[in-house]
Parts: sequence; C-alpha cells; structure tokens
Amino acid sequence: MTDRKKIAVVTGSRAEYGIMYWVLRDLRASHDLELQLIVTGMHLSPEFGMTVRQIEQDGFPIARRVEMLLSSDTPGGVTKSLGLGLIGMSDAIEACRPDVMLVLGDRFEILAAAQAALLHNVPLAHIAGGDTTEGAFDESIRHAITKMAHLHLVTNELSARRVRQMGEDPAAVQVVGNPGLDHLLRLPLLDRSALEAALAAPLGRRNLLVTFHPVTLEPEEGVRQQAELLAALAVLPRDTVVWCTRPNADTGGRSLAQALDQWAEGRANVRVFSSLGQLRYLSLMEKVDAVVGNSSSGLYEAPSFKVPTVNIGDRQRGRTAPASVIQCEPERGAIGAALEQAWGMDCSAVVNPYGDGRSAPRIVAAVRALAVAKPSLKKVFHLV
Repeated sequence: MTDRKKIAVVTGSRAEYGIMYWVLRDLRASHDLELQLIVTGMHLSPEFGMTVRQIEQDGFPIARRVEMLLSSDTPGGVTKSLGLGLIGMSDAIEACRPDVMLVLGDRFEILAAAQAALLHNVPLAHIAGGDTTEGAFDESIRHAITKMAHLHLVTNELSARRVRQMGEDPAAVQVVGNPGLDHLLRLPLLDRSALEAALAAPLGRRNLLVTFHPVTLEPEEGVRQQAELLAALAVLPRDTVVWCTRPNADTGGRSLAQALDQWAEGRANVRVFSSLGQLRYLSLMEKVDAVVGNSSSGLYEAPSFKVPTVNIGDRQRGRTAPASVIQCEPERGAIGAALEQAWGMDCSAVVNPYGDGRSAPRIVAAVRALAVAKPSLKKVFHLV
C-alpha cells in the first residue's frame, strides 16, 4: 500500500468548521489521504462556546490544538493572538509534517496558519479566495492568503477572475462552489418540533435569525451600527422571535456581545446563543422569515433556503449577492423598512450563485492532485 498523503486542515471558528464539515468527512473517509485536523481560535474558548466539543462529538480526531486567543479584542490583543498563532502553527507543522495544508477564508487565525505553511515550504490550498468584503480587514487577509497559496478553490467565477487578476496561475484556479452548501444535500435538517426541542424554546409566528459581527475597519462604527439594529428589532411585535448568535472574536467583538446580552435581558421574544452548531443553525435558517445582520451566511446559505436576507452595512459589501439579499444602510429606519420588504418577498425563484451542493468532492480531488504532484513552490506572476 502506498503512503497516504497527509492533509492538514485548520479550523478556528464555528462558521468555518460548518462550511468545511463535508470536506473533513470526505477527507477522513479517503483511503489514500490522512486528515490532520488542527483546531485553534474560538473553538478552544469557553467564551465562544468551546465548540471543539462539537468537533469531538462529530468524531473527528484532532491532530493538534493551537491555543492562541487572548482574552482581549483590542487591536493589540488580536495582534498578539496572531503572533501566538504563528508560533503554535509552526509547532503543529513540525509535529504533523503535512504534504498539503488546506484553509478556508480570511480570519486572522487562518492568516497565521498560511504564514507558517509558507515559511515551512508546505503547499497551501485556499478555499474562498477572490471574494471582496469592503467593511472588514478580512479583505486584506483574504488577498494576502491568496498570494501565499498554490491552489485556489474559489466559490464562483467572479472570484476566480479576481484571483487571476492578482497574478495567480490560471491553471491553479478552480471554481468549486461553497462547500457549506453541501449540507443542503447531505445533512437531514430538523423538523419544527425537533428543532424547538433542540432549542428548548418555541418558534414564533414570525422568526428572525440575527448575527452582527464587528466592523473591523471602523471599530466604533460597529457599536453604533449594532445599536441601530437593536433599536429596529426592539419595536417588532412580541410574536416575532429574534434568534441571535453572538459575534465572533474580531476586534471589538466582546463589546458587541456585551451590548447584545444587556439588550436581550428581560425580552421574552429574544434568544441569544454563543453557538447554535451547524444542525440547529441551518435547521433554524430554513424556517425563519429572514436572516438579518452582516454575516456571510446570509449571502452564502440563506439563498438556497429561499429565505430573504437583510444585509446591514459594508462588512459583506462587494460579495456577490443574489436577488434574495436586501442591502441596507445601518440606520434603524432603513433596517425597519428592509424588514418590511423582506416580509413580503417571494424568493422561490432565487438561484444561489455559490454552487450546487457538491463542492466537497471537488475540493478533495483537487487537494489530492496537489499532494500527489508535489508542486514547485516557486510562484510566477501571470499577467492577464
């Protein structure tokens, strides 16, 4: 039997793990590939729900745990977390000796992994490069990872064009779709009664799924924008249940979480969760009347459920958005008007531009080919 190629996959957040779930499943099931799962960031933090437990419950062996998240979301604290992450990722690579490292997206934990792979001469495969998000420093991180990567597994053709425009080898760019959509074909979702039992609360006459993350390029704006969102939600009828997930660990995230918890206290129609997990989250998304906030899931997954999205502010601005997405200024009046529009939308004909729910097999095949090929790590700038 030939040696199995070792594929190190890095996950640092609940959202990214959910998107990568079926990729991880298919890697684990492969006879010729060895999954080396490196868990870091929010997964290891009680403050963010210790979601590493969900990974363990799902049966994935964890090759390394990289502690890096300080209990500070100031620019200095996040920068120091990034530094700790770089040290930890270097140690993980030395211990695991992967043939390929696979990462997704644009968070600072993933930047640390990409930097370590670059310096250790490990080929890097990157999912979801080429997107644009104007309101967050994720934009710069994502493009930086693109320049360090040797295989670009993009979610749509427009993103592929951007990656090629950055001088990357067109032969190394593959449109695979968003692997988060594979849940729609492969994950049996909970029906209403099972979901209510899992949530320990009943759904309302109307329901909203709300997530608001920091606006990292304008930290103070994030506080103001969330306050405008909460003001718009506060005047909704009491039979509208607002299901909230707390913000991530980006700069300013803790102040947003604290303000959300204070606002929710005493409101009988508001439910706040550190993490819903993929099954509850998607089952709830399928049944709500709208997705609200500035999370990428409102653009990635919600269109496949034919559910409208009220996308607030600039955090996701620039990302390809289907017709089910209402772009909204971060002002309470505009948010209220957008919600009224969402109540009456018919999204039954919406087509999701991010794929067909069969991305994971494409990604695994491409990563396998990269591992077998043992490519030169020298990169040439390709003019287009």
